[in-house]
Amino acid sequence: MDIRSLEQFVAVAEELNVTRAAARVHAAQSTVSAALRSLERELGATLLERTTRSVRLTPAGERVLPAARAAVAAVEEARDLARESSAGLRGKVRLGTFSAMDLIDLPAVIAGFRRQHPGVELTLGVSPRGSTGLREDLLRGRLDVALVSPHGETELASYPLRSFPFVAVLPERHRLAGRRRLRLADLTDEDWVDTPPGFGNRVVLDETLRQRGLTRRLVVEAGDLPSAARFVRAGLGVAVLPDAVPMDGCARVPVVDGPDDWELHVAVRRTPPPGAAARALLAALRDQAAHPRRPVTG
Repeated sequence: MDIRSLEQFVAVAEELNVTRAAARVHAAQSTVSAALRSLERELGATLLERTTRSVRLTPAGERVLPAARAAVAAVEEARDLARESSAGLRGKVRLGTFSAMDLIDLPAVIAGFRRQHPGVELTLGVSPRGSTGLREDLLRGRLDVALVSPHGETELASYPLRSFPFVAVLPERHRLAGRRRLRLADLTDEDWVDTPPGFGNRVVLDETLRQRGLTRRLVVEAGDLPSAARFVRAGLGVAVLPDAVPMDGCARVPVVDGPDDWELHVAVRRTPPPGAAARALLAALRDQAAHPRRPVTG
């Protein structure tokens, strides 16, 4: 069985699009389609249902995909280990993170990692859909490591880095700004500011409001947490956000019945397990979070 065909099958299964999969594996669409047909003939099963508009896994494809991922990962790991023995750690690792967030010294981590492992190709990207998009990119194989806010997923292994309490964020002159504490119900008649659906803080706050039987009037969906605080400062509404970003010009008041603390985790897929380069980056991120003032050296 050709490992290249397995790699192309995994790419199509994760992208659910032959064009994107072909670009990902640097092959022509016709080559990818031919490899899939050959693999299906060899296995004696249809793995993908393909039309001009969509691609989806068949039940057989769902069963084969974990084994195909593991086989591709094992071959990549073997190549990386062979190269490492003579030239240091090699390979490629793709890191995903939030936009406009400064929760750990990520530039220092990346700079130190590059100095220590110059043979590793490290790329960094962000998701406009927050944690939901980052987790999806991990599960689809578009990322190897990601900073996320966890939602109880089982297909990812995640490790806590930092946690932050939720607080009510109000304009400084707001009528409730001087209160020592607030309840969510105190804010439901206000205009609200929040991040878009899919962001981890939004997911847990929406669930908490639902559990409390509360509704709100959302007037601004900011692109990231720092922007949400700036919209509050401008007087466009109130918010309940993790106390994780600068909130100059705003009043912060504890919320007694708010969500549990918002947590920042670093996550990888469980299957296939992360390769050597991803494991090294995972360790560097966890070490920097545990020792934020320690220089990251090569």
